[in-house]
Amino acid sequence: MRVTVVGGGIAGLCCAHRLAEAGHRVTVRTAGKPGESTSAVAGGLIYPPMETGDGRVARWTAVGLEVYRNSPAAPGIRFRPGSITFAEDRPGPPWLSAMTDVTREGGRLGFTTALVDMPVYLGWLAEQVAALGVRTEYAGVASLASLAEGDADVVVNAAGLAGGTLAGDDALVPVRGQVVHLADPGLTSWTVAEEDDELTYVFPHGRHVVCGGTEEIGRGDLDPDPAAASAIVRRCRALVPELAEAPVLGTRVGLRPGRPSVRLERVGNVVHDYGHGGAGVTLAWGCAEDVVGLL
Repeated sequence: MRVTVVGGGIAGLCCAHRLAEAGHRVTVRTAGKPGESTSAVAGGLIYPPMETGDGRVARWTAVGLEVYRNSPAAPGIRFRPGSITFAEDRPGPPWLSAMTDVTREGGRLGFTTALVDMPVYLGWLAEQVAALGVRTEYAGVASLASLAEGDADVVVNAAGLAGGTLAGDDALVPVRGQVVHLADPGLTSWTVAEEDDELTYVFPHGRHVVCGGTEEIGRGDLDPDPAAASAIVRRCRALVPELAEAPVLGTRVGLRPGRPSVRLERVGNVVHDYGHGGAGVTLAWGCAEDVVGLL
């Protein structure tokens, strides 16, 4: 079957990989290279949102973790212990069974999971997709219908934030996220803390640490906010004192595709796979398996 995948970020590349493995003739249509996608800005910690009513999330998370565990040749993947601090009365999330070394003390939940250096991993994944015979076209998409009426038997809409526009889906909104990169002083664990509706996180990747963050629903610009960057650095250094003298390397801004739940369904000859929010790298492989099933 001829399949065109719209989107060259983590969701689109995972779909293209799985579809090509299944024997389909796949073309990826994307406006930019993987390093220019929102996925490249992500912190890369493999865990979904703590609170979600979508029963598919636990399965998708388990699939993704299995892929990362069984990818020894893939660069940028490291399994590290860490902890999330949140309200003590909050129950453990349903996806926790996919993690290892799980502990809980009051509002501190510890486990081991994957940290993915996204620019490094995305570049490698794009090479793997190409090696499977997938062709990439760097061009915009005016409409999904135009692709479906052209050379494709099925179109996969994995275009992230643009996926909602192409599908006419008002439920998808930009969620602006800003992070700051600090030099890694040799951290061996990751940390997430929720306090007063503010999320602070520290994700070490060897050469740099992704420190965050912000979550501004509905804001769609990509201009770095110096005041927000300073606040992020201050919070992260308070959370992890080892970062006190770590040099600031730069600031990154991305627009997460926010939606109440992931849209993964087939409508005619279009399969929609978007709305992953900030959990694209966590959910993408599991969603890609479901996309293949829908074909």
